[in-house]
Amino acid sequence: MPLINIVIALIIVGMGLWLINRYIPMAGSIKTILNVVVVVGVSVWVLQSTGLWEPISSYRISK
Repeated sequence: MPLINIVIALIIVGMGLWLINRYIPMAGSIKTILNVVVVVGVSVWVLQSTGLWEPISSYRISK
């Protein structure tokens, strides 16, 4: 995936998260959970799209 696509996606996700945090009234704990989930999800996506982390589907939980 080209670097410009990753940067554009990060800008869109960041602006979306900022808009949600700014304009949608929520309890502070819910905003914190939402922020953590989005940051972890985007971090995993960036690592996978740059090839620094193998796709999660290659891991097996059961025997």
